[in-house]
Amino acid sequence: MLILAGAKRLLGRAANDRGLAEAEVAQRLRTAVEKYVFKTAPNADAQEIATFMNGLHADDLCLVLACERGDESAWMDLFEGYNATVQSAARTASSNEAMADDLAQSIWAELHGLKNRNDGRPAGKLSYYSGAGSLGGWLRAVVGQLAIDRHRREARLVQTEDDADLDRLTRDTDGEAKLLLHTLPNPEDALTNNLAAADTEKALAQTLADLNPEDRLLVKLYYFDGLRLREAAAVLKVHEATASRRLTRIHGEIRKSVEGILMKQHGWTQSEAARSLSEIAAHLQMEIEPLLATQADPGLRSSPAES
Repeated sequence: MLILAGAKRLLGRAANDRGLAEAEVAQRLRTAVEKYVFKTAPNADAQEIATFMNGLHADDLCLVLACERGDESAWMDLFEGYNATVQSAARTASSNEAMADDLAQSIWAELHGLKNRNDGRPAGKLSYYSGAGSLGGWLRAVVGQLAIDRHRREARLVQTEDDADLDRLTRDTDGEAKLLLHTLPNPEDALTNNLAAADTEKALAQTLADLNPEDRLLVKLYYFDGLRLREAAAVLKVHEATASRRLTRIHGEIRKSVEGILMKQHGWTQSEAARSLSEIAAHLQMEIEPLLATQADPGLRSSPAES
C-alpha cells in the first residue's frame, strides 16, 4: 500500500501522466526502493521510503515508462526533447564529429533495446531509469557509459554492467530524496564529471570572453590580483560602492549567461545548469586568469582605468 500510495502521488505531481496506471508506476517504484533505500538501509521506515519516492522526477519517469510500453508519441517527445542533450554529450565524449554522430545514433538504439525481455517489451536501457536523477543528466551518463564500454571492448578489458550505475552517476543531491550511495569507481565517475565540467568550462569561457573590458578588469583585479574592493575601485576611478554594485551585477550576468548557454547549446534543464555552477565551478580544471587577461588586453588599453 505504501508503494501504491507513492505511485498515486507521483502521478498527481506529473504535468503529463501519459495515461499510466498506478500499478505500472508502482512496479518501477518498488524496484527503485529496493535498489536504493533497502540496499543501504534495510530497516528504513515508511517516512524514509515516502521521502525517497516524493523526490523522484515525476514527469521524466512517466515519459520513460510510456516509452517502454510502446507509446509512439512519448518516443517522439523523448527524441525531440532530448536529442540535443544526447548530441552535446556525444560531442564532449568523442574526439571528432564522426565518432560523436556514431555514438549519438547508438544511444537511441540502446535506449529502445535491440532484444526483447520476457514480457515481449524491448530490453533497452530505459528500464534502468528510476527517476532518482533528472532524465537529461541520466542520458548524459548513458552516453558516458557507452563511451566507456566501447573503450573497454577496444582495450579487451572485462566489461561489467550494473543497472544502478547510470542512476548513481546522475543522482541529484538537491530536493527531498536523500540517497546513501557508494562512491563511484573510476573511470565512470571521472568521465561523467568531466562531461559536465567540460560543458560548463566552455560556457564560462564564452561568458568571460563576452564581458566588457572594464567588467573583465574588475573581476581580474579583485579575484586574481588580490586587490581589496576599494583598491580595485581606485584603479577603475569609481567609488567603492559603485565597484561593489558592479561586482554584484557581474555575478548575476555570468550566472545567467552560463545557464543560458548550457540550456540552449547543450540541452541542460534550468535546475541542472544552476546546480552545475554550484557543484562544478569550484572544481573547474581551467585557468580563468589567463582568459581574462588575454581577452581583456585590447579593450583595456583604452579603458578609463588605463587613462
